[in-house]
Amino acid sequence: MNPSEEYKRRLEARNRLVEHYKKLDLLIGNLRLVTGIVFVAVVWLAAGLHVISGWWTLLPIATFVVLVARHERIRALGRRTQRAAAFYERGLARIEDRWMTETFKGGTDRPYSDFPAAHPYAIDLDIFGKGSLFELLSQARTRSGERALAAWLMAPASPSEIADRQQAIDELRNNLDLREDIAVLGDDVRAAIHPEWMKRWGTRPRILHSPAARRVAPVLSLLMISSLVYYLGFFGSGWFVLAALGLGVAFGLHYRTRVREVTDAVADPVKDLQILSLLLARLEKEEWKTKKLRELQAAFETRGRPPSKEIHKLVLIIEWLNSRLNPLFAAVSPLLLWSTQFAFAIEEWRAQHGPSIGRWLDAVGELEALCSLSAYAYEHPQDPFPQIVGNGTEFDGEDLRHPLLPFAQCVPNSVTLDRDRQVLIISGSNMSGKSTLLRTVGVNAALAFAGAPVRAKRMQVSILAIGATIRVMDSLQQGTSRFYAEIQRLHDIMELTKKMPVLFLLDEILHGTNSHDRAVGAEAVIRGLIDRRAIGLVTTHDLALTKLAESLSTRAANFHFQDHLENGRMVFDYRLHPGVVEKSNALALMRAVGLEV
Repeated sequence: MNPSEEYKRRLEARNRLVEHYKKLDLLIGNLRLVTGIVFVAVVWLAAGLHVISGWWTLLPIATFVVLVARHERIRALGRRTQRAAAFYERGLARIEDRWMTETFKGGTDRPYSDFPAAHPYAIDLDIFGKGSLFELLSQARTRSGERALAAWLMAPASPSEIADRQQAIDELRNNLDLREDIAVLGDDVRAAIHPEWMKRWGTRPRILHSPAARRVAPVLSLLMISSLVYYLGFFGSGWFVLAALGLGVAFGLHYRTRVREVTDAVADPVKDLQILSLLLARLEKEEWKTKKLRELQAAFETRGRPPSKEIHKLVLIIEWLNSRLNPLFAAVSPLLLWSTQFAFAIEEWRAQHGPSIGRWLDAVGELEALCSLSAYAYEHPQDPFPQIVGNGTEFDGEDLRHPLLPFAQCVPNSVTLDRDRQVLIISGSNMSGKSTLLRTVGVNAALAFAGAPVRAKRMQVSILAIGATIRVMDSLQQGTSRFYAEIQRLHDIMELTKKMPVLFLLDEILHGTNSHDRAVGAEAVIRGLIDRRAIGLVTTHDLALTKLAESLSTRAANFHFQDHLENGRMVFDYRLHPGVVEKSNALALMRAVGLEV
């Protein structure tokens, strides 16, 4: 099916439903108003004129209660349908390359910052941040899903794992109903629950673990309430009340510190747990075929009830616990030992299911990551899965494009690297496309290693560690210059070669120093990488560096981007041409803008 046409069809259907629920909302609101007026009229007829029985007031009251419940149901369906419409609006924006520039109703920014600043390519390749690859891909509702997707984009998986992910993504590709259901679950908020915190919470030693104390608590609560009823209603002994209250207070004070530790730990993540419960319930309904999906679903298997119901049970316990914060209930809750009893219930739940939380969160995270990549695959049907080469060092991409650039405006280029030709030295002027080509190669490699389709006609690649120096910067806080930051990154890339083959992407290598040191240093770096079986691309303005290809024989080749001056403006074709750039238009451009050179 055509993704754009299907999104438009579904968006139109959801918008019609939105209007339908708006009309129902208005109608029921008016009926509630009418019911209120009828109630006043019935009261006047019954109490004022004594025309009818007072029992007739029950009819408008009952009708009003039913209308209130129905009204809330209609409003919830309306909000859910609006989120579904926003889901398809965002999908169309991605297909039409409008997703960076438009704001959508119900949309949320999803910046991701839980990655090391010294990562060898995350910043250089725009993997994270505003307008990034992660923002394009992620449809995760939980932090576990975001972390799983981010981890996949930051490091290559094994060939077998990539193959399993590709099969799973292919199965999920057309399951649009599943992705819509996940997008509209619960409130439209970004889940903030931290999976590592939940895992630690689930496996830490029990704080309250006395079965006897848990049985004593409701008895003491009943004793305190009974003593008060006996004293106030039947003029009983005040000493009995004091004794009962004393026992209850002593019991509460004994466990107060531990109870507070338990209740404070679950004060915030209620909304997140609700989303997790709904997400688990939806995923539990699916019947998967591929190996990867079946393995992840197996993580949800329990001896008792399914995980969604167990998480929902925890949510209910926490909500009952939080009812103590209601001002009307706050005066009574100490007599019921409310916090103490529910703290014991939370600890009992944690003892039974806490060790399984990590397994559930990891499985949900991977399923959400697969759903995100399957959405990308569905929305870009022309993008193929790359072929992963098990052995060797190879990158072969035909008609590569950058996935963050509009498809129609993106000029394709082909890049081939292997053991015979390990490095391309690319020359050309600023804005001619050198850095964009490096990012295009790197981003497509990151997609391939995550298991996703790539923006290319065809791509074949071996498993490589990516290292880039496209956006290294100086740091005032750390007292490092741009040149120092670059050589530190080059050192890190060299270290990567000790672990596995490397794809290096070096932009304007060592341009922060003088031409002599740059030539000597660049040659040493490139030779060092080649000797360590790395492959990659190097861009430069310094034509002296292009002579390095001659000394490296067939292991290196020169390519360039062309430009020409036209009516005082630089014009670029953004196509990769073999050989060294033969002319420079820098002086002509300076004169065109009025500089006297």
